[in-house]
Amino acid sequence: MNPFKLAITQGPRPLGTWMMTGSDTVAEAMATIGFDFLVLDQEHVPVDTLDAIRIDRAIRASNPATTPLYRLAWNDTVLIKRALDGGATSLMVPFVNSAEEARKAVEAAYYPPLGKRGFAAVHRASRYGADTDFVRKAREELCLILQIETPEAIDAMEEMAIEGVTGFFIGPGDMSAAMGHIGNPSHPEVQAKIREGLEKCQRLGLPCGIVGGNPELVNKYQEMGFSFVALGSDMSYLLARAREQLAAIRGEQLSVSGGEVY
Repeated sequence: MNPFKLAITQGPRPLGTWMMTGSDTVAEAMATIGFDFLVLDQEHVPVDTLDAIRIDRAIRASNPATTPLYRLAWNDTVLIKRALDGGATSLMVPFVNSAEEARKAVEAAYYPPLGKRGFAAVHRASRYGADTDFVRKAREELCLILQIETPEAIDAMEEMAIEGVTGFFIGPGDMSAAMGHIGNPSHPEVQAKIREGLEKCQRLGLPCGIVGGNPELVNKYQEMGFSFVALGSDMSYLLARAREQLAAIRGEQLSVSGGEVY
């Protein structure tokens, strides 16, 4: 079984981080830290299919217990097919707002009869044809997460919870922007909408994830009951440490930012 899918549906709650550098070397190093998953971002990072495969290989070789969670560039049939044929087992599809868009993602991600994924026998995901049980595994082990980033999407969650959808992920950055509080996911109105989305997931019996820019916010999200949570990103860790060291050398007071949004 896909360990990430197993963890978000049965526990223990996995903790991850975002990969924003697009570097397989950084991904390889981050996998040694002990995160349960690393979000391989292709939406806001110029990572194409071959880049993603290199990063995936680096993560799995460095630590088989760390799952690469592909955040795709868009809800696109070809992008989903290429990621899956390239070896992805856990996908997060961004900006899904309706039942129709949820069906589009499911149809692209699953072979018939559930979906309409194009079939090929020889690719990385099937171990180039060596895995004769690949089709069964492709359905049972696939983890398909829909990213909820607007109030309209939260309103439509019940209709989006169709067969093939493993769970949801609430994007606080775009949610805050859609609600008129761009860059401020901690705004009370945004936090209330986030809680509404979480409670809907819980009633549906589906896992729900989120990301926080600092440990305090992540701990809050865990206490609220989110099934999986990401903390910051490789880029934020790199920059924070560099700023800290430079400030210490110059004897400057280090300013504290408000965290990251996604």
